[in-house]
Amino acid sequence: MRKDIHPEYIECKVTCACGNTFQIKSDKAEMSIDICNECHPFFTGSEKIVDAAGRVEKFKNKYKLS
Repeated sequence: MRKDIHPEYIECKVTCACGNTFQIKSDKAEMSIDICNECHPFFTGSEKIVDAAGRVEKFKNKYKLS
């Protein structure tokens, strides 16, 4: 590796919007994220269909589904 071109990796404190915090290695000291493995629906098993514009109902009505 060439010298003096790579960033220095330090301990980084990551804070999620749900309140979960954990440590990783990064070139930044702190990070703030919106979603993590503690609150993501894939990992929690509580997946929901988010439908703000009524697209699901529009699709069901268009193809005569229940």
